[in-house]
Amino acid sequence: MAGYRTLDGTVFLADCLSSLHALEKYGFTFLYDVAAYLDTLHRVSGMQAELFGPSHENAARDVRPLARLNEEKVLEIAQQIKHICEVPQPFESLLQKLFTQYQLNMNFEQYVLIGSTVRSYLEWLKERGEICGSFKDNQLLWKTVL
Repeated sequence: MAGYRTLDGTVFLADCLSSLHALEKYGFTFLYDVAAYLDTLHRVSGMQAELFGPSHENAARDVRPLARLNEEKVLEIAQQIKHICEVPQPFESLLQKLFTQYQLNMNFEQYVLIGSTVRSYLEWLKERGEICGSFKDNQLLWKTVL
């Protein structure tokens, strides 16, 4: 992903921000690295430009509200994962509960995209010491660290 600043002061942000519509409709957007994404949101919030052009969203002079909504959604999903994992969960059970909670319909494409994103959240939360994984009966279980 790359963003571009034109000579007239317009910043095209590519897909570094999800649109309000996408956040409301899906809740989840594809993330590979949660920490890097949050860092990107903070950097974008601090940028100055005449006009911002995020993908799939109207151009705006102030992109901070949309960046804040994206950050809030990331943190909300992290909290939901931690809440679900208060009782140890295998990945498939966690994924099913998140799909149900966010009213998503499982299909192969969503399984791959959202499943990959949930794995990214698990890695980020594990690195932060907020969840841990352990094996029981040859199954990896994720649990919130209290």
